[in-house]
Amino acid sequence: MKISAINIKNKRSLLSLTVATALLSSGCSVDVEEQGSTIQSSTKQVSTKQAAHSAKLPAFKDESLPIEQRVAHLIKQMTLEEKVSQLFDKAPEIKRLGVDKYYWWNEALHGVARAGSATVFPQAIGLAATFDEALILKVGTAISDEGRAKHHAFLTEGNRSMYTGLTYWSPNINIFRDPRWGRGQETYGEDPLLTTRIATNFIHGLQGDDDKYLKSVATLKHYAVHSGPEVSRHSDDYTASAKDLAETYLPAFKDTIAATNVASIMCAYNSVNGEPACGNSELMDTKLRGEFNFNGYIVSDCGAIADFYDKNSHHIVKNEVEAAAKALKTGTDLNCGDHHGNTFSYLVQAVEQGLVSENDVDLALTRLLSARFKLGMFDSPENVPFAHLGLDTVGTKAHLALTQEAAEKSLVLLKNDNLLPLSGKEKVALIGPNADNLAVLVGNYHGTPVNPITVKQALAEKLGDKLVGYQVGSSLTGDVYSHYQSISADNFFHTDHQGNIQPGLITEYFADAHFGNQPSFRQIEKNIDKHWLRSPIDGSVEQEFAIKWRGILTPEHSGSYRFNSKNVEFTLDGKSVHGAITLEEGRQYQFSAEAKLHHYWHSNVIEPQVQLAWLNEAQDINGQALAASKDADVIIFVGGITANLEGEEMPLELDGFSHGDRTHIQLPKSQERLLKQLAATGKPIVFVNMSGSAMALNWQEQNVEAIIQGFYPGEATGSALARLLYGEANPSGKLPITFYQSVADLPDFKDYSMNNRTYKYYQGDVLYPFGYGLSYADVNYSQGEHSFNKTNNNLTLAATLTNHSKFASEEVVQVYLTLVDTPITTPQKQLIDFKRVQVAANGSAQVSFTIDRELLSYIDEQGQRQQHQGKAILTLGAGQGIKIPQHQVVTFDVNVP
Repeated sequence: MKISAINIKNKRSLLSLTVATALLSSGCSVDVEEQGSTIQSSTKQVSTKQAAHSAKLPAFKDESLPIEQRVAHLIKQMTLEEKVSQLFDKAPEIKRLGVDKYYWWNEALHGVARAGSATVFPQAIGLAATFDEALILKVGTAISDEGRAKHHAFLTEGNRSMYTGLTYWSPNINIFRDPRWGRGQETYGEDPLLTTRIATNFIHGLQGDDDKYLKSVATLKHYAVHSGPEVSRHSDDYTASAKDLAETYLPAFKDTIAATNVASIMCAYNSVNGEPACGNSELMDTKLRGEFNFNGYIVSDCGAIADFYDKNSHHIVKNEVEAAAKALKTGTDLNCGDHHGNTFSYLVQAVEQGLVSENDVDLALTRLLSARFKLGMFDSPENVPFAHLGLDTVGTKAHLALTQEAAEKSLVLLKNDNLLPLSGKEKVALIGPNADNLAVLVGNYHGTPVNPITVKQALAEKLGDKLVGYQVGSSLTGDVYSHYQSISADNFFHTDHQGNIQPGLITEYFADAHFGNQPSFRQIEKNIDKHWLRSPIDGSVEQEFAIKWRGILTPEHSGSYRFNSKNVEFTLDGKSVHGAITLEEGRQYQFSAEAKLHHYWHSNVIEPQVQLAWLNEAQDINGQALAASKDADVIIFVGGITANLEGEEMPLELDGFSHGDRTHIQLPKSQERLLKQLAATGKPIVFVNMSGSAMALNWQEQNVEAIIQGFYPGEATGSALARLLYGEANPSGKLPITFYQSVADLPDFKDYSMNNRTYKYYQGDVLYPFGYGLSYADVNYSQGEHSFNKTNNNLTLAATLTNHSKFASEEVVQVYLTLVDTPITTPQKQLIDFKRVQVAANGSAQVSFTIDRELLSYIDEQGQRQQHQGKAILTLGAGQGIKIPQHQVVTFDVNVP
């Protein structure tokens, strides 16, 4: 398959009347329904074999018929109740019609998620930091290859559980307008153009380029005006002006739909200008279905329709019936339910009460079934071009190399006082809570990495024990730690029938995930740290079962212990453990634990894991780090935060963090305190910050020699960072968001006006601007030229790039526009184009851009685009010009005709 970056609309064609004509000429009898009309034709002679074959098949399974006709035939055979049942994310089987159950919910944000092993690519915000469209297309293609392989493998096992399907609720193209939003890591940053260009290529990779079949379904989310706060997302109503909608919140949806023919949209929880997003006629009918020409299906965010009537949420209707009717009439086709259940099940009553018609139900079902048919779910696997992909596709060498390339290109060099690259001869003190933390590799919405490599692992392999010493040094923040260790077999015991103490725990496995029967079997297990590829009960891939452990826990050292569990609940001496607990060396504590492995929204029964880990707070991790630094030539501190602190609607409330969002963006105090102690040693420091959002690294900018930003760079994080640190890879990542000095002068989190937000409108001094990122190469931008095409007034910009260094460079060349003397406030700068350009060591390259005349314009207060005439300032260079050396930017003063 040929892969190249795509910026134009995909001309995907559907089976139509021309196909029917071809079938007729070959001797088939065809009924074709097209836009409400029926065309019937037949021929005098039909192949006996072909006719017999067609007679055996229900019309909807006849692959010789157009998809539109097959869908229509299937819907005609359904009862109203059956139709309504299919408008739920857990669509049940219709056995009498041969329709299999289907779980619509699946995730592929940066790799196939929640379905066991899969290549984990950099988090979405890290993919955006690459500014590399060709790379993103390859990443999307690799993800859909693995997704197809896993899907068909699941089907061969009869596994149709959640997260086994082909309808991915990715990508997230909301605008990351405020650094406090915990889910901003899932987006492509704060700029609509960058978001569109990254999303376009990602979607083409997911959906493929076959003329008949979708490789998988991509879903743009969350439509629209959605970017926190998490804690109040079910009840908030955000006000967005016509200008902000047209300039910031809607362009990525509009332009990505036009460029990709994306198959699905997810509507958001929040209300916009008085109406919930999933029932908002202006957003759905006028904009999405009308102006944007979207013809795919719309799925609600999970529980969003229940929010219509929930008294603690929007509560704009009285009951479930009215909520379901409003959502369906507005254009929401598929309901993802939550603890409220399936609100769309009340559509039967809504039809009976005349709130909606059965035709409304049919329209939604037509859109949904069309997607399933285009995925080949009703066709013979041998006819589906992607069905041959086997599990050997998952985690191939090529995919692992691709995720390392993506990780390298996502890393952003923020500061370098001639410290990097390192020579490889220095003795390194590797310190920090993220230096050996698997969580920073994966971010959120991830699969199980195939070959996860932490920084500690990579540097130990590269340098050996003599040149690198590791200490965790501090907590992530407060009493949140990253260095938990699985409780070893040396600490677990049980009493046998003779009353003797023996190693291991008595373990019972239950086929019922809620312990509703006798155990299937018992055995002794050394500890609680397991990962099943298949069920220990019956060997199946879809695993729902439960486990009980009992025995004795005996610590080897006294101290204040904290526990970290994965899918495990436990007691000591009959009491649940919360927070720190004092344990005594050699004392026997009665231990019991259980795990219930079953379906729930953020987990799965595919390759489940259980673990019970602990740490002893009495250890002086701070002192150990300072001791390690004494003999070192250089300190590499890997800190920051993780997706366990920032993310989706969490209960967590700590200094700097609230319910998944952030209340300030400073580095946690425990880390900054240790950094200041390390700086006092006089040793040079490389600070590597891991986060999915902007950090106010003010002290670090002034006091450490080098700073690298990692946006949860995927399973090859360690090896990618090691290559960058030692000059085997040249930094080329650019910030897809603004790094502010603080949030003190930003608007209120819930204020959705773009005034004083993002690089376009922020009035203060920033720490690092959008588009910023350093390189080891010294590239000069010169000989700038510009001209207008006399026919269409398109603008051409050109420059020469000369590399005065020994490092080959991939330059992310960016073009920014500033309009002068406009009648309204317009962006102070606006990204209008970018390219990745290869510049050889001690070489040069030419770069040129053709800027469409339409881009030399602005959005007025009514949300309409107005052509600008008069002066404009354009810059072509390695960034906006802020913090970028003067020789890396070419400025053009242009009179726009």
